[in-house]
Amino acid sequence: MWFRNLQIFRISDWTLSTERLNELLQKQAFREPSAMELHTTGWSSPREGGELAHVVNRQILLALRTEKKLLPASVINQVTRAKAADLEEQQGFKPGRKQMKELKEQVTDELLPRAFGIRRDTRVWIDPVNRWLVIDAASPTKADEVRSLLLKTLDITLENIELNEAPVAVMTSWLAGNEAPGGFTVDQDVELRSNTDEKAAVRYVRHPLDGVDVRQHIQSGKRTTRLAMTWNDRISFVLTDAFAIKRVTPLDIIKDAADPTAEGEAEKFDADVALMTGELAKLLDDLIEAVGGEREEA
Repeated sequence: MWFRNLQIFRISDWTLSTERLNELLQKQAFREPSAMELHTTGWSSPREGGELAHVVNRQILLALRTEKKLLPASVINQVTRAKAADLEEQQGFKPGRKQMKELKEQVTDELLPRAFGIRRDTRVWIDPVNRWLVIDAASPTKADEVRSLLLKTLDITLENIELNEAPVAVMTSWLAGNEAPGGFTVDQDVELRSNTDEKAAVRYVRHPLDGVDVRQHIQSGKRTTRLAMTWNDRISFVLTDAFAIKRVTPLDIIKDAADPTAEGEAEKFDADVALMTGELAKLLDDLIEAVGGEREEA
């Protein structure tokens, strides 16, 4: 249930009712690709059998579903070559460029209905109370795909997080001083990169970061681009220089806080959503403050 990666944005003031939100999402709801389509995208229910917008304590969960058919170019080319050989035997000469193009299109049309489809859901958390919009995506490219459909579906404004201090500078200062801000601890994974043209990089995994070698890398000009941290002994994560949060892992103290009275899949799902969104909202607030706060508009 927990989001593994957080691509973080701000949203405009939220005025949509749940009913209106579901109406708008339905217009862009997911449908299976037709026999001749390679790819479809649309909104799906975050919980099996539920609404497109799942709301718990004013926190909103969405899911963008994508289905892509697997039709490798190597397979198309192999079948095309075989058909081209048959055609050459029939007409007595090799197919020209135009014939080969038409043949390839014909092969693609023949194979497409038999192609195997793979589905993938990307979850979205909207917090109208604190104006967060968080996409569970490892890459900005995938997040942009979700943002694009979200803006097409809803009349809202999304803004990137603008910070007073660059995360790379703040993380480097924490590492150099061997001291994280209150509530946070530095763990044992880090990536350091040079800001020179060579872009030299060094990574430490499950390695103490308070040694002389780490400080020497910083003194030589390398800066921290990824840093593993823990917040209040509750959530571990990796912070990146783009202020994305990766490898989010709830720790035992949170797992023990799960509602023991929840019965059935629906109640347990809602309890997990409430727990996750409540904890992540506090984490985001503390992390924003730790890196120097958001830049105020002039």
